[in-house]
Amino acid sequence: MGKPLDFTFADQTITVNVPTPVALDHELRRRFAAGQGFALATINLDHLVKLAASATFRQAYAGQDLIVADGRPIVALSRLAGRPVDLIPGSDLVLPLCALAAELGVRVALVGSTPTALADAAQALSAQVPGLEIVLTIAPSGTFDPASVEAGDILRRLAASGAGLCFLALGAPKQEMLALRGRAEAPSVGFAAIGAGLDFLGGHQIRAPKWMRRIGMEWLWRALSSPVRLVPRYARCFAILPRQIIAALRQR
Repeated sequence: MGKPLDFTFADQTITVNVPTPVALDHELRRRFAAGQGFALATINLDHLVKLAASATFRQAYAGQDLIVADGRPIVALSRLAGRPVDLIPGSDLVLPLCALAAELGVRVALVGSTPTALADAAQALSAQVPGLEIVLTIAPSGTFDPASVEAGDILRRLAASGAGLCFLALGAPKQEMLALRGRAEAPSVGFAAIGAGLDFLGGHQIRAPKWMRRIGMEWLWRALSSPVRLVPRYARCFAILPRQIIAALRQR
């Protein structure tokens, strides 16, 4: 295996340390068998923008055990750096991780979104993954703060539930910050930050058609579906690309 892909900031280097789905499967099996928790983050261009702007987010990311590439621009940068990684979108992780949990008898929890969306996602997952045991669903308040008493209560409920895998659908940086806290307060739980993954499963957000995903145009679908919120976000993402391309070439 070659050198891992790094993203360097003023005070922190973030490393994509799980390059392939096979490597991720192997590591998760090892951790589940040992009853060892983890924090899994899915890095993308939006995260790079936020990482550059927030020392708190960098600290949260530095505490993630496993980091995969979520987004074709990250994969392209890895090729430029001569440190290739595979595309592993967070939304595409939900079903495979649930299948692995069902196979190994690992209980699952869902945290984030809304009560209705979680109920629909739980129903969809149970229908698609035989043997899956979902033991807890929690929709935090609209003012949720990962450093709050509410967050501590959620982590205590997770630890008491016997869940070994918890999907966090809170958006960045809240989901990564809660996962970092969870590593200390619910150390036997594996936290997977998957953004809108549960909303997609429950039909509360419509994902881009597969053909658009195959050609790397999912971002355009999402931008057109919510232009006020997402067009400025994608503009910031495109703005950092030249600097990231130069940084990737320097890693060769």
